[in-house]
Amino acid sequence: MSPARVLIDVRPLRTSPVFRRLLIGRTVSVLGSFMTMVTVMYQVWEMTHSAVWSGAVGLAQALPMVCFGLFAGAWADRGDRRRIYLASTTGQAVCSLLLAVQGFTGHVPVAGVLALVAAQSACAAVGAPAAGVFVPRLLPKDQVAAGLALHQVTGQAMMLVGPALGGLLLGWFGIGVCYLLDALSFLLSFYGAFGLPALPPEGEPSRAGLHGVLDGLRFLAGHRAVRGALVTDLAATVLSMPVSLFPLVNDERFGGDPRTLGLFLSALAIGGVLASALSGAVTHRGRPGFVMLFGAGVWGAALAAFGLMTDPWVGLGLLVLAGAADALSVLSRTTLVQTRTPDALLGRVTAAETIVGQAGPHLGNMRAGLVAGATSGATALVTGGLLCLLAVVYVATSTPELRVGAPAPEAR
Repeated sequence: MSPARVLIDVRPLRTSPVFRRLLIGRTVSVLGSFMTMVTVMYQVWEMTHSAVWSGAVGLAQALPMVCFGLFAGAWADRGDRRRIYLASTTGQAVCSLLLAVQGFTGHVPVAGVLALVAAQSACAAVGAPAAGVFVPRLLPKDQVAAGLALHQVTGQAMMLVGPALGGLLLGWFGIGVCYLLDALSFLLSFYGAFGLPALPPEGEPSRAGLHGVLDGLRFLAGHRAVRGALVTDLAATVLSMPVSLFPLVNDERFGGDPRTLGLFLSALAIGGVLASALSGAVTHRGRPGFVMLFGAGVWGAALAAFGLMTDPWVGLGLLVLAGAADALSVLSRTTLVQTRTPDALLGRVTAAETIVGQAGPHLGNMRAGLVAGATSGATALVTGGLLCLLAVVYVATSTPELRVGAPAPEAR
């Protein structure tokens, strides 16, 4: 296979100026968001020195997405997705400006900071379903997977750079400047969004309110391939999410060396970036269901092996493998969902996928902590990885549409 078909497919950057502008704006905005994530965690800890308040930061970010996501999806399937995205981006930028103001003045209590974080997350929840239709509407069908891969590799690169850059800027300039830079990053989001054409739903618009939400849930329940994709994601996150176990496993197996602990998350991210950068072979083949199942299975197996490993360097290698497998699985799942969902339902299905992506890791970290508390970190990793592998095998055997890559029926 030629190198051009192995490296990430960059055709969308050449063929669609609108997609290119959107990607630039999103990349800079994601960088700002990761800087803000670090800044909020730092500020809350400095204000309270409480692990409970620090944990509340994650709750403030996740709850609005879960509570508003499906209704936002129904709204996105009724109106112009471009206008909804612009409204969402405006709301997020205003919240970042308010965070910057309180960062410079220092007169807002910790509950007020978390309220601004929750408001920004609510705005993001509104915009996510609308943004979920951009790639399949802007690109030819044979370039959708490539466009999603470009989104993924830039997002993961910002996940590597953003927290480190945020920490440096915090030390140099303080929290107000970090928040202000995030607010300014939304200018490039507007730059990308204003170039979009009007994007009303194709087909029958969503019904208003709860009726529209229920229509979306009925589609998810009836479409075997899309349902299987979301179940696979839940299996990978709820059953085998390892992040909360890293400090314990580092202490149990690797002597509590902080340098090793710091490399755990980096290893996952490095694997994800490498896999995304070399995703051309996957996006050209057009079998997202098979790749998703294979990637999720390798993720579970690699984490189970990591739980057994006593050599730290081999363990880090297994985490790189797990991160790479997860990146390919996520890319393939998103490709499958966006190419097999009718446009009129895509906002609601994207909202459901976002909720699964938000809630699954939190539930998985909680499950891992409970199992580790009753047994050990290694046991929680091994059992979680094996359970994930079994769940993937079940989805693969019960959903042949995912294995063969053939178009799935709309409902059954």
